[in-house]
Amino acid sequence: MSAEGGTKAVVAALLANTGIAITKFVAFFLTGVSSMLAEAIHSVADAGNQLLLLVGGRQSKRDATPQHPFGFGRDRYIYSFIVAIVLFTVGGLFALYEAYHKFHEIHEAHGHPKDSILTSRWWWVPLVVLGIAIVLESFSFRTAIIETNKTRGDASYWKYIRRAKSPELPVILLEDFAALVGLVFAFVAVSLSLVTENLYWDVVGTALIGVLLVAVAVILAIETKSLLLGEAAAPEAQSRIREAIESADGIDSLIHMKTMHLGPEELLVAAKIAVTASDSAADVARAIDAAEAGIREVEPTASAIYLEPDLRRGRASD
Repeated sequence: MSAEGGTKAVVAALLANTGIAITKFVAFFLTGVSSMLAEAIHSVADAGNQLLLLVGGRQSKRDATPQHPFGFGRDRYIYSFIVAIVLFTVGGLFALYEAYHKFHEIHEAHGHPKDSILTSRWWWVPLVVLGIAIVLESFSFRTAIIETNKTRGDASYWKYIRRAKSPELPVILLEDFAALVGLVFAFVAVSLSLVTENLYWDVVGTALIGVLLVAVAVILAIETKSLLLGEAAAPEAQSRIREAIESADGIDSLIHMKTMHLGPEELLVAAKIAVTASDSAADVARAIDAAEAGIREVEPTASAIYLEPDLRRGRASD
C-alpha cells in the first residue's frame, strides 16, 4: 500500500512539474525575470528527481543474488539520497548563483537594465504562469497529502517524515511544499518588482527560493542518510515482534533482539532466545519455527529472521 501510494504521488508530481517547467521557461525567455528562471530550473530538478524515485523503485524489486543476498531494497534509499544532492546543487545553488548574477547586472545598470520585465510587453506572462503553476502544484501536493494520510496514522507530518521507512512520500511532500512556497516567493517578488519598478525584489525572490531549496535538500539528505545507515523497526513494530517471540510455545524468554530495515518493506530480525535446558533439539526447532511464524504474522515485512537459542543465565549473553 505504501509503495503504491508513493508511486502514485511521484507520477502526479512528475506530470505537474514537467508541464510547469515548460511554461516557466517560456515566461523567462519572454521577460528575463530571474525568479522565473530559478523556478524553471527548480521544476526541472523536481521532475528529474521524480524520475530518479521511479527508477529507484524499479531497481529495488530485483531478485536477490549471491553477491547481494538480502536483495536490493536499499536502492530506494540510494536514489532518494541522489534526489537530495540534485535538489541542493541544481535547484538551490543555481538559484543562489542566479540571484548573485542578477544583483550585479541590476547594479551595473543602475537599477534599470535595458531588457527587463519593466520594459517588456510580456510583463503579465510571469504572473499568469506562476498562478497556473500554483494551481497545478497544489493538485500534486494534495495527492501527496492524501496518499500520506493513508499511512501517517496519528503522527504529525514532521514526525511522519522523520520516521517513514519508505522515502518516496516524504520526498514528494517536502518537494511539493518547497515548490509551493517557492512559487509564492516568485509571485510576490514579480508583483513587487512591477508595482515598485524596483528589480531588486526579483533578486530577493530568487535568493529566497535558493535558500528554501538548500534547506529542504539538507533535511532530505539527513533523513535519507539515516535510512542508508540502517534504521531499526519502529517502536510499535519492535513491541509486536517481542510479544510474538515471548508468547511462542517453547520460548522461555527473549534475551535480546535487534532489527534493521533492509528496505522500506524488508525487515531483518535477529534475536537471542532463552530455552530450557531439558528441551531436545527437536523441541528447540519447533519453538523457533513457532516464533518465526508469530513474527511474520504480526510484522509481514520481516523478510529475514534469525533466532539463536541459548540458556537463560544470570545476565544476557552476547
